[in-house]
Amino acid sequence: MIVIGVGNELRRDDGAGPAVVEELRSRPLEGTTLAVSDGEPSRLLDLWAGADLAVVVDAVPSIGEPGRVRELGTVGDVASGTSSHALGLGVATRLGEALGRMPAALRIYLIEGADFGFGDGLSPRVVRAVTEVADRITALSREARC
Repeated sequence: MIVIGVGNELRRDDGAGPAVVEELRSRPLEGTTLAVSDGEPSRLLDLWAGADLAVVVDAVPSIGEPGRVRELGTVGDVASGTSSHALGLGVATRLGEALGRMPAALRIYLIEGADFGFGDGLSPRVVRAVTEVADRITALSREARC
């Protein structure tokens, strides 16, 4: 299993994905690779190609309340607009499918953010969501080992 935190830590809530990876570094996750990416599709393909399970965590502009977590479990769930990054996960998944460079399974956690301006630090609701997603991934890692 690979966990990829997508985002930019210098764009406030956009750093949620890397923050989840950072939190996971202190947890015992046998057989799990942790990585951070800027979300550029070819770099995502390089990270997840051949993985049994790839888990991607990214921040998105809030459509409801900041800090809400949305979980996508299939490639079909990923629309081109699901990322705060220029090309997004939708492009990466379509490209990966076309090139045969997808993981066996893909799960995506989207954390709704409020502030994507320049600066470091996450908004309080996003901080709570980071812990929630890290807990979900920890449980997923345990299930994958069984």
